[in-house]
Amino acid sequence: MLVEGRRAGLTVREFQLFFLLAERLDSVVQRPEIYELMWGGDMPRRDRSVDVLVRRVRGKLEGVAPDWRYIHTHFGIGYRFSPERIR
Repeated sequence: MLVEGRRAGLTVREFQLFFLLAERLDSVVQRPEIYELMWGGDMPRRDRSVDVLVRRVRGKLEGVAPDWRYIHTHFGIGYRFSPERIR
């Protein structure tokens, strides 16, 4: 996947998360829904898999496009994909 003409180097699972959020542009996707779609089944209590995956994707995107934020946190709810220039 290219961002700003540079290879982001996402793994298959990271790209799946990126695509899941991007196809729901500007909509908040709840953490349990992300977990169910990515891993199948119900999210175990206190599981941080979604948060860790989001952090990895964010880091890679910021590495190739530092002036942009793509994934936004809605604390206690989930994540929203909405590209925004920050500088």
